Amino acid sequence: MSNVIIQATDVTKTFMISGGFFQGKRPLHAVNGVDLTVNQGDVVALVGESGCGKTTLARMILGLEPLTSGSVEVDSKPLSGQNRLDVAKLLQPIFQDPYSSLNPRKSIGSIITLPLKVQGDQNPDTWRRRAEEMMELVGLPRRVFQNYPSQLSGGQRQRVAIARALINRPRVVICDEPTSALDVSVQSQILNLLQDLRSELNLTYVIISHNLAVVEHIATKVAVMYLGRIVEEADTETLFTKPQHPYTEALLSSVLTPDPNLDVPDTHLGAAYPNPVEPPSGCTFHPRCAKVMDHCSTRSPKAIPTSEGSVECHLYDKAQGAAA
Repeated sequence: MSNVIIQATDVTKTFMISGGFFQGKRPLHAVNGVDLTVNQGDVVALVGESGCGKTTLARMILGLEPLTSGSVEVDSKPLSGQNRLDVAKLLQPIFQDPYSSLNPRKSIGSIITLPLKVQGDQNPDTWRRRAEEMMELVGLPRRVFQNYPSQLSGGQRQRVAIARALINRPRVVICDEPTSALDVSVQSQILNLLQDLRSELNLTYVIISHNLAVVEHIATKVAVMYLGRIVEEADTETLFTKPQHPYTEALLSSVLTPDPNLDVPDTHLGAAYPNPVEPPSGCTFHPRCAKVMDHCSTRSPKAIPTSEGSVECHLYDKAQGAAA
């Protein structure tokens, strides 16, 4: 039996955006031919600058955003051919901001039990018991069952969001910046909770994060995205100790250190992010790359398999290097 739970193949999402007055619409390739494999039990982190396509890719995996081209399979079945409720039982999201992802007019109990009602649990007598069991599992006291989100702290609200996502015991949870809206003192609690739940419920995570310290702490595998492409993919230890793509090296060098004697690190990426509507020719990273070669501006790199994943860079393509 295959261990693959999610398989995205050549996934593309193109938005048509306005070009301004007296101009037609122009394509923006938010995700541009991405391949991603998620195995059962993995914690796959998607990292990269804002606008690189991480959230769009996650929304397509969840079925919330239609694909322009390519395919996504969940549990070896095409996502497009599955019933939405069946997909919801397999995949659940935890959104970034617990202050906006919870309905302020609904009680905590109503929020957590809603998936039971929507996804067809025909026994209302068990709803409260199951909700309270899940609340206890995520560290929420049962006494807040009748409370409203405004009466809870940020960390408690995120625990409510986690309980809602897990109430029907999905196999995969998509976490979009699950700790970024929380105080630093609460972030570690939520991360530890996610790790505990992963082992206890045999969960698989896809985590979107800008915080590389979070990624190093929780992920088993990392996919680095740049302008809609995955430019490097490897297990966490390898990527953090031996990054191969120049963009990955720049991201890792941007991490702040607690040493007060050190200045803000210089990533050498410059201040300007390329226009995604008019991406650079060849390798889209070449205008910002410290290791750029002549042919980088004219030839698009292909994914080169490595012992731990892949890297999309001319530095590792012997055929391209010889041709240059």
